[in-house]
Amino acid sequence: MAYLLTTNNLTKSVNGKLIISNLNMHITKGEIYGFLGPNGSGKTTTMKMLLNLWKPTSGEIIAFDQKLMPDSYELLKRIGSIIEFPTFYEDLSAEENLKFHCEYMGYYSPQSIEQALNMLSLEENKKKKVKEFSLGMKQRLGIARAILTKPEFLILDEPTNGLDPAGMKQIRDLLTMLCQQYGITILISSHMLSEIENIAHTIGIIHHGKMIKEISMKEITDMGIEYIEISTLEIKKAAYVLAEKLNLHNIKIIEDNRIRIYDKKIKPEEVSRVFVENKVSVHELNIKAESLEDYFLKLTGEGK
Repeated sequence: MAYLLTTNNLTKSVNGKLIISNLNMHITKGEIYGFLGPNGSGKTTTMKMLLNLWKPTSGEIIAFDQKLMPDSYELLKRIGSIIEFPTFYEDLSAEENLKFHCEYMGYYSPQSIEQALNMLSLEENKKKKVKEFSLGMKQRLGIARAILTKPEFLILDEPTNGLDPAGMKQIRDLLTMLCQQYGITILISSHMLSEIENIAHTIGIIHHGKMIKEISMKEITDMGIEYIEISTLEIKKAAYVLAEKLNLHNIKIIEDNRIRIYDKKIKPEEVSRVFVENKVSVHELNIKAESLEDYFLKLTGEGK
């Protein structure tokens, strides 16, 4: 398997506090890699080290078959990025900001600015000063800048921040297209697990600065953990009926007045029948499959 980037025991301490601990990451060339973790888990710190913005305390980063060094300027030209919120020269227009970026990157392609603005639906605002942009427009301009020089690798830290659902879908479709049609490898972090689930090939889950799991989305899908989910305002009564009348114990009560039954032997119609017989009012009863969010919460313990 051809890895575009790997990290070997990557570690970062700040003022004696361990932020990242022996992190090993494997990003395959031509894939979208979803980088997930609770707030404060170390996602942004890791991405900053991959871009040489922060230096590791120990460990190494291998990108394009080369070890990342403090002076790896040519290597970094092959990478586009957004880390946290993108910043611009506020008194310059969107077009002027992108021209300036091309100049200091040493990239000269007259059509690239127009193409990037078109891809992010910013062509009509290219003459507008950035200080007049909304948060969502600035986020889209940041992505336009990241893809402007046709990088081989994109590192995007929460790229859909500030975007409405239509904007999120636009970015999701754009990233899928860049990966499929141009072969660009993408590392993307997001707190929107559903967004990652829709586009990623591989998931890396970080918790307390440690990589706790790397897994393909296909593996998660193939697990096929199905359950019956019941929505009811009578949670205690429903749980009692399931335990006493159907002898079910592999159940879980979760937030929003829901119960999940993980016993594969029981049929939904049998659950429905016993609830009717025992006068348990049910709002919804569905068969569902475990999602990326379920898997993530299980691994990190955030769902407890």
